[in-house]
Amino acid sequence: MPSFHTIPLAPHFGVEVTGLALSDLSAEHLFPEIRALFEEHSALLFRAQDLRDDKHIELARLFGPIEDRYADERKPGEPFTIPKVSNVREDGTTTDEMDLHTLNLKSNFLWHSDSTFLPVPALVNVITARVVPSRGGATELASTRAAWAAMPERLKAKVRGRGLWHRYSHSRRKISPELAELPMFNKWPDQHWQAVWQNPVNGREALYIASHAFLIDGYDEAESQKILDELMAFCTRPEFVYSHRWQVGDVLLWDQRAVLHRGTPWPYDEPRTLSSICASVTEADGIERMRLPA
Repeated sequence: MPSFHTIPLAPHFGVEVTGLALSDLSAEHLFPEIRALFEEHSALLFRAQDLRDDKHIELARLFGPIEDRYADERKPGEPFTIPKVSNVREDGTTTDEMDLHTLNLKSNFLWHSDSTFLPVPALVNVITARVVPSRGGATELASTRAAWAAMPERLKAKVRGRGLWHRYSHSRRKISPELAELPMFNKWPDQHWQAVWQNPVNGREALYIASHAFLIDGYDEAESQKILDELMAFCTRPEFVYSHRWQVGDVLLWDQRAVLHRGTPWPYDEPRTLSSICASVTEADGIERMRLPA
């Protein structure tokens, strides 16, 4: 019998897992049980973890290939470095509120799933807290699986069987037109995914939506945005949301196929650093059923 225990995080999804050190996981030892919890509950929290960078990478890699958005920019032999969600400069100072870097952080305050704009999107985000501010800076999760199950048929019918188009610069443009023009946000062509992702393990469906989505098949952009806003408002109702206030050592991970997330503001003169690794979906996670022609 597993030695760990679970405590619900929210009424409809998510559990805190206690009595387990993530650094002890391996493909054969305990990870199969953790993966089963992931498929069932969509979001998992582990507190008071000592997750060094090497162990952080190992943990994410258990879920799938590590996502590396800068692979094309890396010099030969240059190693992968763990992305930081941080307002701290290399010299230790914090970025100004209207700095483009801070504006990019603010774009993460929009509800989204990671990497829907990539040719291979993310399966999971594994985040651990390194530095936390005195207040604010929470990460909020919303279950699009629970929301889809509860959604009225008139709203489901607007997207069922249709594809959604996703573009990285679309979400950034909502914050700053200047930000949206940066090369980083225009590296990939628009991606076309089914609106609903069916979990291949348990068959449960989730709306696959993000702030990056800008067009629904069969509608123009204006009507698409109106429907997307309505869908997003339903999925992020309080009954489908869990808000996590970070403590150093927390590790939070979630299923990008079935959970939206966003950050919340904090005093920008205070440092905040989270280490974040995404692992990409594979065929076993249902990607081929989601992919639509460009």
